[in-house]
Amino acid sequence: MPKKSKTKRILKIIGGVIIFFTLPTLLFFGFMYLKYNEDLPDGQQGPKADQLATRMLEALNEDAYRNTDYLEWTFKGIHHYKWYKTDKTCEVSWGEMTVILDLQNQNNSKVFAGKQEYNGKEKYDYILKAESYFNNDSFWLVAPYKVFDVGTERRLVITEEDKDALLVTYTSGGSTPGDSYLWHLDDNGKPKSFQMWVDILPIGGLEATWNDWLTTESSAILPKFHKLLFLSLDMGEVKGLRF
Repeated sequence: MPKKSKTKRILKIIGGVIIFFTLPTLLFFGFMYLKYNEDLPDGQQGPKADQLATRMLEALNEDAYRNTDYLEWTFKGIHHYKWYKTDKTCEVSWGEMTVILDLQNQNNSKVFAGKQEYNGKEKYDYILKAESYFNNDSFWLVAPYKVFDVGTERRLVITEEDKDALLVTYTSGGSTPGDSYLWHLDDNGKPKSFQMWVDILPIGGLEATWNDWLTTESSAILPKFHKLLFLSLDMGEVKGLRF
C-alpha cells in the first residue's frame, strides 16, 4: 500500500473514532440545552426583594444558624468538613489529605498527608484546592444564609406561575463571582429549589432541589440532600452544634 494511501486511511479511522465518541455527546448536550436552557430573568431591586429575602431567612430560623459554632458534613461522600464557624477555620479532608483551612488568613493554613504535616512545594496548591472545595461545598449547605453577603444583589422576580421568586447575584467573593441563583419558595417562605446561572455550567437555569431539610442540635435548619437533573448531591451526616 502506498504511504500516502496508508496515512489517509489512518486519518480516516481516527476521524471515525472521534465522531463515534463525540457525536452522541454533542447530540445529548444539544437536547439538554434546548430542553432546559433559560435566559437569566429580569427582576426588580429594592425593598420588596429584600423583604422576600428576609422572609426566607425567618422561615429557616436564621438566628439559630448564626449562633451555631460548629458544622460538619460530607459532600457526595468525598469531601469531609469540620467547620469551626466561630473560630473561622475548617478542617477539609479528601483521600489522604487534610487541610486545616484558616478562612481569615490563608497563610496560617496547615496541610497534612495522613497524620504527617506536609510543607513540600505543593503545600500552597493543596490549600487552594481545599479553599475551592470549601467555597463550593459549603454553598450547597448554607447558601440561603448568604443572600445578604457583601457583594450580593437581590431582585424580586415574578415567575410564569405568578409566584414571587428571589434572584440573588454574587458580584464578588467566593470562587466564581458573577453567578446568579433564583430561589423558589413555598407558601411559608422556605426554599424549595433554586435555578442556577453559573460559569461552571454551560446551560443556564438548571434547577436543584432544596426541600430535604434537617433541624440540627443547634436548631439550625440545613439540607441533607439535593437533586440536580439525574445527579444526587448527598450532604452526608449533617451536624450543627453550639459550644
